[in-house]
Amino acid sequence: MTAPTEPTAPAIRSTTGATPDIGVLHYSAFTTHPDGGNPAGVVLDAAAVADDDAAMTAIAARVGYSETAFITERDEIARRYRLRYFSPLAEVAFCGHATIATAVALAERDGPGELVFDTASGEIRVETTADGDGPPRATLTSVPTRSRPADPGTEIEPTLAALGWSADDLDPALPPHVAFAGNEHLVIAAATRERLADLDYDFDALDAVMRRRGWTTVHLVWRETADGSTGNVAFHARDPFPVGGVVEDPATGAAAAAFGGYLRVLGLVDGQTRIRIRQGEDMGRPSDLLLDITPDDPRARVSGQAVPIPRTA
Repeated sequence: MTAPTEPTAPAIRSTTGATPDIGVLHYSAFTTHPDGGNPAGVVLDAAAVADDDAAMTAIAARVGYSETAFITERDEIARRYRLRYFSPLAEVAFCGHATIATAVALAERDGPGELVFDTASGEIRVETTADGDGPPRATLTSVPTRSRPADPGTEIEPTLAALGWSADDLDPALPPHVAFAGNEHLVIAAATRERLADLDYDFDALDAVMRRRGWTTVHLVWRETADGSTGNVAFHARDPFPVGGVVEDPATGAAAAAFGGYLRVLGLVDGQTRIRIRQGEDMGRPSDLLLDITPDDPRARVSGQAVPIPRTA
């Protein structure tokens, strides 16, 4: 099976059955408009299913987004929460866009300020602020990142084969790496915008490679600009997510944080650097992520806004 080149929403390969009647909020993260960004389900009170992984998986499948976030424990006074993430197929250790969506939902309910999320990957602190008349902005600080060169035989070659790419399609200045910021992502840089836009991959073959290696997404990027005077760098990104039952993620905060670690390990971070990542354009859901990294801090900071998705009967 190959991926459609321009889906208008995450394409799901799962079916759903009966699930508990539990309140789910619908938000789109890394956007100011519900037609853009990456949709996420948000369950602000998941106490009724806190010990039932099958129920949370079923709810995520019913919602049909790439991830749904569940608050299973809470300390309202300390603004500290236990947060778990489920794709339509399984639990995910960390999800950036669902973290941003959950933080914005809490900020809209309780007011802006700092939040602490305890996740399977570790403690994630999120600062929420109100941006005038626009939706709140949330900035998550990742766990310490790391990055290593990808193995040519076991990692790069089978991935390129599944993508239908060749070595000539890659940017030699940005070598493939496996990067981590709560979970692992294979980072591959395309040499041209056209190569990135033409994504028609073998879903089952890429799913098999990713499951063998334990990757959450393949983070495909193309470097658009680099302005040495300001330190600003712009990238376009796409993230196949077959292991979650989804053809492509429109905005991937966890991969963006891991990408920050990748750039830091490659020595491409000179002082405090802000990376602008544009994702989702090729699937009709434009998303904007801001990534802040510094040479002496292994953590990455990923920022974005989120808005409720209107529900129809």
